[in-house]
Amino acid sequence: MLKLILASASPRRIELLNQIGLEFDIMPANICEDSEGFLEAGKYAMEMSRKKAVSVAERIRHEASRETVVLGADTVVGIDDQLLGKPSDPDDAKRMLKLLENRWHEVTTGITLVRAGDMEAITESEVTRVKVSPFPEGFLERYLASKEPFGKAGSYAIQGLGSLMVERIEGCYFNVMGLPLFRLSRMLDRLGHKVLSWN
Repeated sequence: MLKLILASASPRRIELLNQIGLEFDIMPANICEDSEGFLEAGKYAMEMSRKKAVSVAERIRHEASRETVVLGADTVVGIDDQLLGKPSDPDDAKRMLKLLENRWHEVTTGITLVRAGDMEAITESEVTRVKVSPFPEGFLERYLASKEPFGKAGSYAIQGLGSLMVERIEGCYFNVMGLPLFRLSRMLDRLGHKVLSWN
């Protein structure tokens, strides 16, 4: 039986895993997420997800069974060859949001699954295109005052007040939240674990 460990304390990822009925433990990796030297969002997100999953898997590998799988995920926003992670302060959040206003950008999530018993790993990524609307007068200031942008890649949350500025998306909605559930289910299946079971 699958023993899943989430290498993150992200409330969004916890919510999404609960949504599909998976039981899991939480063990944050707490790695450095410096994007220096990365030009492609996909490569950065996959590398960060791999580091998170491997870090936790190595911590528990001597006591883990073959059914223990560590999930690492990392989400980043990309626009104009820039990677937008979590804002460092209100000014940084404002800069990111002004950059996204009235434009398309890409949200990329890297996912890594590591079977802790033998350290077998698979890593993939998912990309969703998002169109942000022009901001009505005063919207940016009100959104920043809500504190929602902080702790979010690209400084917005599509599942929260940020939904008021997302005009349309192309691709997986859950990817923008931080965990593409369809892709995750297929990756777990490859390791021999079906998310939906009739047993």
